[in-house]
Amino acid sequence: MKIDWVIVGAGFTGATLAERIASQLDQKILLVERRNHIGGNSYDCYDKEGILIHKYGSHTFHTNSKLVWNYLSKFTEWRPYFHEVLVVVDGKKVPVPFNLNSIYALFPKEYAETLEKLLIQHFGFGTKVPILKLRESSSGDLSFLADYIYKKVFHKYTLKHWNLKPEELDPSVTARVPVHISRDNRYFQDTYQAIPIPSYESLFKRMLNHPNIKILLNTDYREIIDDVKFNRMIYTGPIDAFFDYKHGELPYRSLHFDFVTKNQEYFQEAGTINYPNEYDFTRILEQKHLTGQISPKTTITYVYPQDYLIGITDPYYPIPKKENRELYHQYLKEAEQIKDKVLFAGRLADYKYYNMDQAVARALNLFKEISGESKKDSSF
Repeated sequence: MKIDWVIVGAGFTGATLAERIASQLDQKILLVERRNHIGGNSYDCYDKEGILIHKYGSHTFHTNSKLVWNYLSKFTEWRPYFHEVLVVVDGKKVPVPFNLNSIYALFPKEYAETLEKLLIQHFGFGTKVPILKLRESSSGDLSFLADYIYKKVFHKYTLKHWNLKPEELDPSVTARVPVHISRDNRYFQDTYQAIPIPSYESLFKRMLNHPNIKILLNTDYREIIDDVKFNRMIYTGPIDAFFDYKHGELPYRSLHFDFVTKNQEYFQEAGTINYPNEYDFTRILEQKHLTGQISPKTTITYVYPQDYLIGITDPYYPIPKKENRELYHQYLKEAEQIKDKVLFAGRLADYKYYNMDQAVARALNLFKEISGESKKDSSF
């Protein structure tokens, strides 16, 4: 078999690059995926009860990038959807990111009014304040509020999810869910927020429906790479695995999903409810809120964080810590030495906590580089 590119991994990064190279450069691609489906962690499917589920946790597409939005819109229609998440605090379900509505739901009205005024005076209405910054810069009643939110919303949730305290992680992690000084209950405030119609799987199928793209599922690329003649590779898997862990293993966190079908139309008030202080799971998901599917039954998902063990569990989250980035940079130096033959991109290959739109943007930017190289060397 003679092809131009081997692309390892059929998630958003690999699929975007495959589509762009095939359609814009008219080059042939073999897309190799170790799972039995395309779509990576964004894959969705119908369970035995006919409920459309997200197999690897709820995925709400959101972006501020018009470029990314317009690109994906070539392959799907959208169901507008604003994701709302509730968190259980002292037995009450309140909005998260923690906002002014959360305060009024948890505290007496007069005290809530006092806290609201103080937050607006110190930070301004509409601002987003990372919890660690709020703790560092507060005193008096605001100090009480900061400690309360830290203890009730962040501390134990972070311990369960990351097996680390919030202070032990890069500040960017807790900054992803800041305290929002507003009454906006949406989890995201991006310009574009939606769910693909009818599914993520259909979106990926349309992206990869090109005569220049051949897909090989249920396959570790190492099993076939010696039998394929190709010019270059794009690798989206764990970068340390590619180099046989020569500098040591990069740490990740993994997840376990427990799916339960209920004989009722809806189980909970929102698509996601977080349980930071109770149980071993971190959240319960109900994707019917996202998809808008009409059915007398519903399927919910209990999400359990777990350790990542090579060959046993899947790597979901790179762990953002200084020493892990330093280890990653050792592998990045290795990657630089073979960039004429192999390119690395994606959450696992870049060891970055990408959202879906960020993975697409990364792929589109890499394609620009590839396209520029192709124009320079027409013999490639």
